[in-house]
Amino acid sequence: MAVFVLDKRKKPLMPCSEKRARILLERGRARIHRMVPFTIRLVDRLQADSVMQEVRVGIDPGSKTTGMALVRESEAVDPGTGEILRTRTVLLLLELAHRGQQIRDRLTARRAFRRRRRGNLRHRPARFDNRAKPQGWLAPSLQHRVQTTMAWVHRLMRWAPVTGLSTMLHRFDTQALQNPEISGVEYQQGELAGYELREYLLEKWGRKCAYCDAEHTPLTIDHIHPKSRGGSDRVSNLTLACFPCNQRKGNQDMAAFLAKDPQRLARIEARRKAPLRDAAAVNSTRWELFQRLKAIGLPVETGTGGRTKWNRKRLAIPKAHALDAACVGRFDTIQHWQQSILQVQATGRGSYQRTRLTKHGFPRGYLTRHKSVFGFQTGDMVKAVVTKGKKAGTYLGRVAIRASGSFNIRTMDGLVQGVHHRFCKLVQRADGYGYLLTRIAFDKGEAGTGAACAAALSLPGLNAGVSRANG
Repeated sequence: MAVFVLDKRKKPLMPCSEKRARILLERGRARIHRMVPFTIRLVDRLQADSVMQEVRVGIDPGSKTTGMALVRESEAVDPGTGEILRTRTVLLLLELAHRGQQIRDRLTARRAFRRRRRGNLRHRPARFDNRAKPQGWLAPSLQHRVQTTMAWVHRLMRWAPVTGLSTMLHRFDTQALQNPEISGVEYQQGELAGYELREYLLEKWGRKCAYCDAEHTPLTIDHIHPKSRGGSDRVSNLTLACFPCNQRKGNQDMAAFLAKDPQRLARIEARRKAPLRDAAAVNSTRWELFQRLKAIGLPVETGTGGRTKWNRKRLAIPKAHALDAACVGRFDTIQHWQQSILQVQATGRGSYQRTRLTKHGFPRGYLTRHKSVFGFQTGDMVKAVVTKGKKAGTYLGRVAIRASGSFNIRTMDGLVQGVHHRFCKLVQRADGYGYLLTRIAFDKGEAGTGAACAAALSLPGLNAGVSRANG
């Protein structure tokens, strides 16, 4: 992961390697500006005196998690063919976890509490609100997804000289899904043939066999109503099956194949007619996000999920939201994608509500009236060095304050309770997000260690810098 660099007026310069950042800090030419993501500020350089390169932000919008990638682009002529090859060098991989589900649940609970108070506890005449929603209105949980994504786009633009944006506008090419027999277009005659359809089916059927629920095995596309008996190639007649199930089914109709399992048959019939589970949230926000990206004024490149998957497959890149963001759009090769991914969890900045409620909406406890205790706030990133006692050790993570001064610290290894405030040292003020480093780019599902997180928050912490150094 590269280190962000600012000039002495806080204007973005080209990111550098962590080795170069350490040298600049040791020589007194730079100051630490931010810990996560690690950012330094030069004291002897202006933006006008530096050489800039093409830097692009890739975005993979999602319902629960949005992947983002900061890449440096360069072009070179292939000596064999004379064609211009576009190369991307990954500087930062980031996955932003939204809290739209939490917002929706809290609004639902608040609505239920108010309904009970008005209907069961005290009578109030009916009152109607006939105001129409404005054009382009989005539910608060959906608006949150757009706003947090745009907030991080603007953050990356403040820390790096971004010259272009890439986003996955269409998750799937609907024309290819509705009428797969069409011809004369690139995704039917070129290298992208079938990728839109396969990606859609994988998402819809949960990447497992519809007949036996087998996972982590090669899957084939199966016709629910066999093509030899008049079945079509439309997406509503297609499902996923492992090779043994596909062989056993043969050219039978699904109703005959699952005659002894009517419950599974009913589930498959219901799912084949239903849309994707999270497709509604993505479809509701993608155009709003695209319009806001265009309003920034930078060139916006769009791509589909099928092309993104095709890019990953031909370059042998594993599946991850951040890596999908790095593969959006048109390019030829990609470098330095084998690096840690910064997980960013939207946590909010606290609540105005200072009263805990029961399930019926009645008070059951009160929170402290002050959000700051002994100079710390909940969500601050702290480093605690406990010298003695049962909790002796060094802890790094987000703090949850208490009025008594005994804090809880959420580290990468778990929750540490009862750490006194005198052992805590502020690393970074709360900004509404929690941070975590993982290594799913190397091995999907493998989380980073506490040592990796400590390295990320030390000077300057990360071990895969890839860019021309400022200097």
